[in-house]
Amino acid sequence: MATGTVLITGTAGFIGYHLAEAMLAGGWRVVGYDNFNDYYDVRLKEARHRRLEARAGYRGVRADLCDGDALRRLFGEEPFTQVIHLAAQAGVRYSLEHPMAYVRSNLEGFVNVLEAVRHAGVPRLIYASSSSVYGGNTKLPFSEGDSVDRPVSLYAATKKANELMAHAYSHLYGMQTVGLRFFTVYGPWGRPDMAMWIFADKIARGEPIPVFNHGEMRRDFTYVADVVKGILGAVGAPDLGPCEVFNLGNHRSERLLDLIAAIERAVGRQAVLQMLPMQPGDVPATYADIELARRRLGFEPTTPISQGVPEFVRWFMDYTKETRAHA
Repeated sequence: MATGTVLITGTAGFIGYHLAEAMLAGGWRVVGYDNFNDYYDVRLKEARHRRLEARAGYRGVRADLCDGDALRRLFGEEPFTQVIHLAAQAGVRYSLEHPMAYVRSNLEGFVNVLEAVRHAGVPRLIYASSSSVYGGNTKLPFSEGDSVDRPVSLYAATKKANELMAHAYSHLYGMQTVGLRFFTVYGPWGRPDMAMWIFADKIARGEPIPVFNHGEMRRDFTYVADVVKGILGAVGAPDLGPCEVFNLGNHRSERLLDLIAAIERAVGRQAVLQMLPMQPGDVPATYADIELARRRLGFEPTTPISQGVPEFVRWFMDYTKETRAHA
């Protein structure tokens, strides 16, 4: 794969951090852009950032994507050959109470990225979409050609809006855009607001864990290293059209109770289950059809939860132990 200077937004975040590590290892010069917001513990973001700052070939920029002037200055300073936009306000439930955070980060911020890429003439923009765009679909597995016109959360609606905005820019300005619909990504350095972290933490403490829809949930849990391989596939893929969208999932729909059992085994303690009804904005099942990404991006996930969950739990136990020691 050719290398050069890549801008990755969201490098203090989970997927952005792992992608930056992989691209540095592959010989890229990486410029990371993040606003270090306090949606979750900033100490975790700072810890990821410190690891990247210690690497040769990395430049970190602390700024907000809503600051269009800062973004334009950066594009004037750096000869980007690739832009990968992963920064966003994440979380379904948070959007119920903080809608404007999603408008700013996911809509205004995305327009600023599109404008910067357009004016700089960067040949390809890769950006993060989400499996949440499939919303109320009941047909499984989810395929890229399925209807995505029924979002059930504001977060999902903003991600669908990103795909529409990318399509408009591709049509109007000849930009090439590639959207990647991520399916429940997990792994070391993961996010504290996600089920994997919440469950591991509460099981380790002996506290009840919230199990929504009374456990009748299925998710396509995708290990972060597999997702990074998919993103790198999008970087190097030839013959892509002007506006593409791909699923990046594990192509397995796991029962939530099976995930909990895997965490129990890794932690070495039985969970106390608090069965609860479905939450607003949730969907009962996700499951990725990845045939298009296989053919076009060479994407092939290889990590089942039996392997990925213990990897996450080992990191989680080490990280939380170290964090408590320095508290």
